[in-house]
Amino acid sequence: MQQSEPPVTPSTAPVAAQQAPEPAIVPDAEFTKALPPLSNDINAPLEPMLPVAQAPAETAAPELAQPLPSLQGFDSTPLVDATFKDTKSPDIRYDTEVRGLDAVKLKGQFNGLSALRGGKGKAANATVVSARAREDEALAVRLMKSLGYYDGTAVSTLEPIPGDPTKLRAIVSATPGKQYKLGTITVKAEPTTPPGLIESQLPLKVGDAIEADRVQGAEANVALILPQRGYPFTKVGQRDILLDDMTGTGDYTLPVDTGPRSSFGTFATEGRLAFGAEHVSVLTRFKPGQLYDNRLTDDLRAALVATGLFSTVSVEPVRTGNINPDGTEQVNLLVKQERGKQRSLAVSGGYSTGQGVRLEGSYTDRNRFAPEGALIFTAVGGTQEQGASATFRRSNAGKRDKTVTFTASANRTSYDAYNALTATLSGKVSYDSTPLWQKKFTYAYGFELVGTNESVYDFGLGARKRGTYFIAALPGQVLFDRSDSLLNPTKGYRLKLSLSPETSVRGAVRPYARTLIEASGYYPIGDSIVLAGRLRAGSIAGTGRDELAPSRRYYGGGGGSVRGYGYQRLGPLDPQGNPVGGRSLNEFALEARYRFGNYGIVPFFDGGNAYEGPIPKGTDLRYGAGIGGRFYTNFGPLRVDVATPLNPRKGDGKVALYISIGQAF
Repeated sequence: MQQSEPPVTPSTAPVAAQQAPEPAIVPDAEFTKALPPLSNDINAPLEPMLPVAQAPAETAAPELAQPLPSLQGFDSTPLVDATFKDTKSPDIRYDTEVRGLDAVKLKGQFNGLSALRGGKGKAANATVVSARAREDEALAVRLMKSLGYYDGTAVSTLEPIPGDPTKLRAIVSATPGKQYKLGTITVKAEPTTPPGLIESQLPLKVGDAIEADRVQGAEANVALILPQRGYPFTKVGQRDILLDDMTGTGDYTLPVDTGPRSSFGTFATEGRLAFGAEHVSVLTRFKPGQLYDNRLTDDLRAALVATGLFSTVSVEPVRTGNINPDGTEQVNLLVKQERGKQRSLAVSGGYSTGQGVRLEGSYTDRNRFAPEGALIFTAVGGTQEQGASATFRRSNAGKRDKTVTFTASANRTSYDAYNALTATLSGKVSYDSTPLWQKKFTYAYGFELVGTNESVYDFGLGARKRGTYFIAALPGQVLFDRSDSLLNPTKGYRLKLSLSPETSVRGAVRPYARTLIEASGYYPIGDSIVLAGRLRAGSIAGTGRDELAPSRRYYGGGGGSVRGYGYQRLGPLDPQGNPVGGRSLNEFALEARYRFGNYGIVPFFDGGNAYEGPIPKGTDLRYGAGIGGRFYTNFGPLRVDVATPLNPRKGDGKVALYISIGQAF
């Protein structure tokens, strides 16, 4: 029987059977020789290392031992650029889906702010889509918190669309959770007068949802109302809302620093002044000692701006520490002003059938005689009127919106009714409405001294001749205005009475009185249509028509009268068919003003006439109708009217055109 040999292991195998070892790379003797001598003193310091520059030459590489080349000899030839093909990958398309926001009515707001929606379904790659989706996650959470859903969460996912490897679907899923309500409402502030003023102006109540817009709006209302109720230095602090996730409520705390309850005091000015503190006080609509109201402060600033004398102006309340008998602190107003350019040039123009083209240019020095004493030079050029005038005007003369005016003028006019060379010296005091402050009651009164040479038809001679008239007048006017707008009224009414006692000197003194009454009303129908109507009647009593200068008589027709007829064409005529004017007048006008955006269409119907006698008649009325266009600007509507006479006389035109600024009435 053959026995197997025991297994061979490294410890029992014969030496002759082992493989011969590889020769050593570095012999042991050579390696030992290369080692530095070792000292038995372990505390001996280490030998210093030689710098590279001091290393033995035989141990340094030949290249390192060489000096650096000079810059002049350096090879600066650029490497050849490699040209690569455009490997831009095609855009990825994606759809966006939003889930969970419909129930809280946030989907529309989310879509308007979404980064995914903003990308319009295209992105460079999936990473960009993912980044947009993460932005939308945060957006959804913010929107939910703005409505009180403080536990709301949102996640986004991307998934491929089957059958289209270049398109993805981005899904934003929101979970609103419960909506938190106001549990308690606490205001931390000093006592106010009247008590509870802050709480009454904070329109929040227990049980309301904690919605960001409502909370911020309520706080803004406090900041708005308190300065109107005597607290100009009110500061609304940072709110604190402590949420209780067990009850789903939040305890709301609002700190408010009201500052002192204050009343108006005096004025101070600083800066490059257009006028001083004394004239500033003329522009106010409050009295010293009156309870502070920042609306009146804002109104004062607006009045200062309206003077046109400042490049910048501000009005700020300043504490004085002076306590009034009623317990309020006196607050002075500091007007910081920077005087602006006070000179200006202006040009205006218009056209109407019967008057032709009329251009007017003016030069104004608004503060030539401070405060607010303006010097105005005006020139008029047109097809039927030419002239020039010089005017001194004192605005806010001792009272806000009270104006004193003196004018000297010379004009040449040439109309169908008459042509005249006229010189006038006049003065007027008026208390006027402005777009800034429309008043219920306004007035004007003054004087006129007129010298005029005019053509007049002499019925005795049967021909025209020239006559010279000297006229002295004391015109006055009162206006009661209950309309809602000075430039473009849509509701309300106006009543105006004009009265001018006059005397004409032409061989003898002939006193008479000119009277004109006008009423207009405005009635809205819906949001876009306004029915407007006007009635006007005038009379001249105390003298005969032929004793009146033609320019002082009443005429009908034109853009501000009965449209469809030429300017001053209505009324008595001479045998040649030219108007001679009358001593009475009646007119009416009806308009339906339809507005859409900044544009409007206005169909209208007018009627009226002028009469020889002093009492207007209800017969022989002339009618005109037409349609107009309106372009509404911030300074009033631009008006273009086209009209035709409905019962014309011989010589009346078939169509009349009127272009001007402002409504007809």
